[in-house]
Amino acid sequence: MIYIFDLDDTLYDERQYVDSGLRAVARFVANRWQLDEDISYQTMQQLLDSRGRGRIFDDLLAAHGLATKANVKACVSCYRLHQPQITMPAVHHQLLQQLPKPLYLVTDGNKIVQQKKVQALGIAHYFKRIFITHRFGVKHAKPSTYCFELIKKAEQCEWPDMAYIGDNPAKDFVNLNTLGMYTLRVLTGVHRHSLAKPGYDAGKHLASITELLSGLQSR
Repeated sequence: MIYIFDLDDTLYDERQYVDSGLRAVARFVANRWQLDEDISYQTMQQLLDSRGRGRIFDDLLAAHGLATKANVKACVSCYRLHQPQITMPAVHHQLLQQLPKPLYLVTDGNKIVQQKKVQALGIAHYFKRIFITHRFGVKHAKPSTYCFELIKKAEQCEWPDMAYIGDNPAKDFVNLNTLGMYTLRVLTGVHRHSLAKPGYDAGKHLASITELLSGLQSR
């Protein structure tokens, strides 16, 4: 079995990254416009929890008459380019050490952001290859099977010989299910309560990624 992992909210809690980025932006606006760092951070946390990510920086800056396109863009760049303060649970490191190799990682998102996450977590050595889908063009982001086809070709295996472990039923599993891949959904992170459309959910649910070995053995 070729084990392939998603990254965000599968191997680690992505809220850590978001909080880390917001703290970096809070420091940035404190240095650039002398806004109070702690108050800015708390404000962005409240905006995130109440409205989602879409306009956090716009709304923060608007409250101070600073919401120009250039200023918002500067905050976005700070968020994306900051050095993440994130960690992965020790049991997840143990799991990746114990699983038979090779392992692969397939993750969507800004290629600089995702690479910085991998580096901060210190996990690159576990994987034969890491696929950040946006490096191949946004059209090859999940639910595209493009990166999975590259893995299949490299390993010279069949689709049922591959397993994908992810968390988002809106995109992670639907096309892989059709191909006959083994799909597992970890019920963690922001999508843990999401209801999947017919055919979109994984073949098996896991309460946590630490159940992976027993889940695969019970296939």
